[in-house]
Amino acid sequence: MKKAIGLFAAGAMVLALSACGGGAAAPAGNGGEGKGKSLDQLVVGFAQVGAESGWRTANTKDIQDSFKEAGIQLKFSDAQQKQENQIKAIRSYIQQGVDYIAFSPVVQTGWDAVLNEAKAANIPVILTDRAVDSKDTSLYVTFLGSDFILEGKKAGEWLVKEYEGKNDAVNVVQLEGTTGSAPAIDRGTGFADAIKANPNIKVVASQTGDFTRAGGKQVMEAMLKSQPKIDVVYAHNDDMGLGAIEAIEAAGKVPGKDIKIITVDAVKDGMTALSEGKINFIVECSPLLGKQLIDVVKTLNEGGTVEKRIVTEETTFTQEQAKEALPTRKY
Repeated sequence: MKKAIGLFAAGAMVLALSACGGGAAAPAGNGGEGKGKSLDQLVVGFAQVGAESGWRTANTKDIQDSFKEAGIQLKFSDAQQKQENQIKAIRSYIQQGVDYIAFSPVVQTGWDAVLNEAKAANIPVILTDRAVDSKDTSLYVTFLGSDFILEGKKAGEWLVKEYEGKNDAVNVVQLEGTTGSAPAIDRGTGFADAIKANPNIKVVASQTGDFTRAGGKQVMEAMLKSQPKIDVVYAHNDDMGLGAIEAIEAAGKVPGKDIKIITVDAVKDGMTALSEGKINFIVECSPLLGKQLIDVVKTLNEGGTVEKRIVTEETTFTQEQAKEALPTRKY
């Protein structure tokens, strides 16, 4: 899901609403009064999903570098893709009395208890990259990240256009992200909605590869054996798509030609494969959320308010566009 580095320019935060997000401003911490500390006094706890992909590694580096540059202390934890580890980290941050907590949820559900603990401790929570599924939206100040449904829709729209005017059946296999995660659910939903425009396009198999290259390769190997005809692979991230390429090549087929490949992220490895014609289309999802997160923290610290939903600005890439973008790609 830029030429994107976010919706902020010249140090001013420009806030946009998601297509499905609400518009009410969220209160700052301490009942809207702000903490009013100098930046070097602030402490922020960040609970990361893990290091499952090139995207996540770039996201972690950008956040750590941004906090270092801003002079704000960052306490960082790696959940290794386990919700229980993230909950443990958040509770630790609460006990330590940090000023703000930010995290990218492993899955959508099961957060109300720990987020209520943060609320009781008067510690504002900022969601980055992924949302939580909770009826109580007061449990977090804002959600900063991509519109995953739109990403899936862009992938599906490209596929519909690619087969426009053709009457042959198009068999798609889908490599899903981590089960229960927001990007896996939403990228699947957006894609399914978009391909309804062509009834010849059907998803004939769908299985999780956990956003990892190894998972993508393993699932693709099984699908190549179980599915008699595969025309397209839709992978919820670049890493699974890259794993699928390995499996396709090992099976004696040509990725990008015998089997078309669509992925989401646009990290360097994915963009390189796209420039080589092994991937056909990539929907961008920017991992560079650090400066936007810093701006949210600064605004809240000064007693300001932020929108409940802040959407990052992103684009898509074809082979020629990837060739042009690669030399200056930051991740």
